Amino acid sequence: MVMRGQLVRLLSMLLAAALSGCAELPKTMYLDSGKHRPEQAAQVWPRAGSLPRFAYAGELLGEPNFRASPDVKESAGRQLLAWIVGLTHGNSAPQRVLQRPQGGAVDAAGRIYISDVSRQAVFVFDSQAGDLMIWEWADESKRFRSPIGVAVKSNGEVLVADAELGRVVRLATDGRPIGSIGDGLLVRPTGIALDQQQGLLYVADTRANEIKIFDSEGVMRRRFGAGGDGAGQLNSPTYLAVAKDRVYVTDTLNARVQVFDTDGQFVSTFGKRGLYLGDFTLPKGIAVSSSDGLVYVVESHYDYLLVFDLQGNFLMPIGGSGRETGQFVLPAGTWVDQQGRVYVADMLNGRVSIFQFLGADS
Repeated sequence: MVMRGQLVRLLSMLLAAALSGCAELPKTMYLDSGKHRPEQAAQVWPRAGSLPRFAYAGELLGEPNFRASPDVKESAGRQLLAWIVGLTHGNSAPQRVLQRPQGGAVDAAGRIYISDVSRQAVFVFDSQAGDLMIWEWADESKRFRSPIGVAVKSNGEVLVADAELGRVVRLATDGRPIGSIGDGLLVRPTGIALDQQQGLLYVADTRANEIKIFDSEGVMRRRFGAGGDGAGQLNSPTYLAVAKDRVYVTDTLNARVQVFDTDGQFVSTFGKRGLYLGDFTLPKGIAVSSSDGLVYVVESHYDYLLVFDLQGNFLMPIGGSGRETGQFVLPAGTWVDQQGRVYVADMLNGRVSIFQFLGADS
């Protein structure tokens, strides 16, 4: 009978042999976990009565999105390694997964950055490299505590607003902390947005009921907003977007979206508190696709992504409460990319859902 010590030594020898003959298999990033039913990928919105405008495009979870291509075969050594790991550790689920995603952005190379307030990190989905990275450090000595807003500068620098640290963290393209913005000036920063042409950063300072504007050197140039419910006043602004010389702000506790010019002068408002689809109760994430003339607003309380035109006219909803495809539970941020895809941080479902805009005339 093989004794326990002999079994451990045997497994160690087998593991060493397997590792010596194994190279890392190339992986591909898929916009799903590989476990969806075929019919889920065909879902479109509106559901009926009109031409489809949006189609379900997938979801991001973390490590399950990265898998070996179907035509790549595992070596005998890697199969042995998988057997040994399964024997010694059991079939544990991947740990590199989203927990409570909040905000995100996509850079020019297609890398997707997602903040996770529970994991206290930024997940980086790199489809070209077939790699998932997790950035945890806000500076050399501090980890992220509550990362929320994410933006990417044209030079590739990544900006992350951390609400608890009270700063916007600057990260190099490899995730190294290279500085911060707003220390001592920001109370609780949440959403951020860039005016790439002017080199300005807009920060929603939720607790201060203000939007603060910083230049490319990190110097605060202007601020606008004040507590209240009048035109131009704010009550816990959370997210914002910049497009076509306009700044769109989700004025969360006033249950509306306010629109300003890039100097902070009030322009207009849309949305109202109510119980009907298209009304707001707790608006959070906002994104603007100026090329398509669409504004996307997350209605967090009732679990919808609401679609408006640039004048604030309500067009259609996507979502509803639940855990199935196209449903949300307490969604947070939303953002868009150059391919017409719309991303929604489905916070309590621990995923980011992706929808493809099909065009206005399709």
